[in-house]
Amino acid sequence: MSGPFGGNYGIQKEVEDLDALLKKTDAHNVFGLSTGALIALQAALSLPSIRKAALYESPLDIDDVIMSLLSFMPRFDEEIAEGKVAEAMATFTKDFTKHLETREALLSILPRFLLVRVFTRFLRDDAENINGDDVPFQALLPTFHFDNQLVVETKGTLENFKAVRAEVLLLGGSKSPSFLKHTLNALSNILPNVERVELPGLGHAAATDRGKPERVAQEVIRYFL
Repeated sequence: MSGPFGGNYGIQKEVEDLDALLKKTDAHNVFGLSTGALIALQAALSLPSIRKAALYESPLDIDDVIMSLLSFMPRFDEEIAEGKVAEAMATFTKDFTKHLETREALLSILPRFLLVRVFTRFLRDDAENINGDDVPFQALLPTFHFDNQLVVETKGTLENFKAVRAEVLLLGGSKSPSFLKHTLNALSNILPNVERVELPGLGHAAATDRGKPERVAQEVIRYFL
């Protein structure tokens, strides 16, 4: 809710924003989850102020595996542009969520028309139960376009990260999708100062409120301190 992304949005803009935060807070350690980890990884390459980075399952595309999973994005973007948010949710669920370990992945087996009905009801109920400065899901979903933009922009840049001088902790869950483990393997072989930890029984959402954030936090605190 910090304003529009703007026409010059990209990974460099995210790095500039992070740089501003680091300077304001005099912080030197960063944590990133998913595309946040992608931003932190890129920042560690160009910002000498970062001493340590803890990254939970960055979606850096190594060999078009992730791009193939995101092939639904043109349809998703079109549905969002037409205001068909429930339809976009159905597209996302049928073509992407099924690859994740979340409970929502079970929804992908439902017929598309039924998913649209389910999500239409969900969006209505969600909007009616917003409290304080919470943001309705209908406003959040379109921002996935920009997550995809970061994945596209950083595709094939693995070799660049040989130059990272910061210490890097690569975190992942044993239940996470194979394409994310593939990226972790590649990064662990390319980063000069790296430690890798796999958390048993956890998945991609482990660091969120719906996962086991305390277990992720334990590793991050250990590493930073």
